[in-house]
Parts: sequence; structure tokens; C-alpha cells
Amino acid sequence: MRVIELSWRAGLDEALAAEVRALADAAAAVDGTPPLGEHVLMHLTDAGPAHLLALDGGALRGVAQLAAADGADHRTAELVVHPEHRRAGLGRRIVEEVLARAGGSLDVWAHGQHPGAVALAARLGFTAVRELWQMRRSLLELLPEPEFPAGVRVRAFVPGQDDEEFLRVNNAAFSWHPEQGGWDRAQLQLREAEPWFDPAGFLLAVDSDDRLLGFHWTKVHTAPEPIGEVYVLGVDPSARGLRLGAALTLAGLHHLRERGQTRVLLYVEADNAPAVKLYGGLGFTRWQADVSYRR
Repeated sequence: MRVIELSWRAGLDEALAAEVRALADAAAAVDGTPPLGEHVLMHLTDAGPAHLLALDGGALRGVAQLAAADGADHRTAELVVHPEHRRAGLGRRIVEEVLARAGGSLDVWAHGQHPGAVALAARLGFTAVRELWQMRRSLLELLPEPEFPAGVRVRAFVPGQDDEEFLRVNNAAFSWHPEQGGWDRAQLQLREAEPWFDPAGFLLAVDSDDRLLGFHWTKVHTAPEPIGEVYVLGVDPSARGLRLGAALTLAGLHHLRERGQTRVLLYVEADNAPAVKLYGGLGFTRWQADVSYRR
């Protein structure tokens, strides 16, 4: 029996990156949820994160990405093992190798709280520190019309024209958020280059001077299942009290339904009570959770 070898790499070439995406797709088809976050897949070819490849005679059986997080001694990681090569200790080998490489504090995400990931976290002494809920609702049910304050109109995002205003509002609205806050133009352009990007589904609420007050950036997934997403919803802190959150959410849901979507999902921090209350009032219910474990 061949021993699966673990090998660290920096930025992957396009061929290896394609293998990682294919492995992630295979796991998603079995597990019902993507095993790697969007930001992981976007940075496979970057030199910054380190990638641990589990190779069996050149065939990819598992992968982990290790990246810097807040603080010099803190790292974050995500990993996946091919469904046909689970329950043989490979996941544990990968996590232990990542722990050794990280050196200090390490956070590892378990998407969808897969039972194997939860059990492995417990065996290796990890503690849950963050929970991200996925909430869903049907778009075939009653969908109220959005109601915006007088003087506020909704228009589509214009790439190149609205970049700086979007970044201003996004970074103000998510100053507290580890992934969504602190964006620069490169972060935005990376997503604009994705095949799913559609400026018509990137809705901006602006005042009479065309100043951005809030936005609802929608997304349409085609795999592992067709479904719309409330990708990012943000309101300028100076515009709070105008009830733009609910109105923008509904505007985006109408757009997704017009695009032929019948269901929609979103992600929200489990401890963000105001956001959970907002989405619950609009018909969203908890579907599953992603959990970050720390050691």
C-alpha cells in the first residue's frame, strides 16, 4: 500500500489549482456544502498562503491552505480530504502538519459542521470560537415590495465608477469583520473578475446627490446546486435608521427571482443578533452552520 505524501507549496500553478477545485467539487457533491471558502479558492495561485498537498503517486487526495490572520503568531486554515480517501487518518495527518507549520494559535474552519470534522476537532483539542450561520428561504413564497425613503433610489453598480464609494461604505459597515472589512481595490477587482460577477445584480441605494447609502451585492451559484445568494449587504453607518437593510434585501431578492432563482441563501454571524432578526423577519431560517475551531 502506497503512503500518501504531504508536501508544502507556495502559490500553486494553474494545473494544481484546477485539481484543488475539482477535489473541492467532489467533496461538495457528497457533503452537500462546499468544503473550502471562496477566499481560499481565490488565492490558490497567490504566493502568500502556504498549501499542503496530500499526494498519492501524483494524485491529489487532500489539501490545506494556511494563511496569516490577525497577529504575528496567529494563522487560519481550511482543508478538505477527497471523499474516497476519508476515515483512514489522512485528515488528522493534515491537521497535525498544519499545526506544526503554524507554530502559534491556529483557527480551522469546518464548513457545514461535517461530523468527521467535528470529531477530529474534539480529538485534537480544538475549541469552537466562531459560528457562521447559513440561512435560506424560498423565492416562490410571498415577497413584499421594498419600501425606500423619499429621495433614495436604487441603481446598478458601475465598475470603475462606483469602486471607491463601495469600498468606503463596505469598510465602514464591516470595520469589525475579519474577512469583509478592510477591503481595497484589489479585493474588489478580484471578485469582479469571477465568472459569476454581474453588475446588474449589484444594487446600490443612493441619495439625490448619488451618494452611496447602502448596497446589496447578489450572487448566483450554479454548483453544487442552482441557488441565489445575498452575497454582501451593507449600509453606511451614517444612514442607519432609514431602514435600508430590509429594503435592500428585498430589492435583491426580487432581482434574483426575476433571474429565475427559486431559493436564496445568505451567511450571517450567529452572534449578530440584529442581522439574524432582520433576516428572520424576512422569512429566512437557519439551514446549517460553519464553525471555526481554535487551538
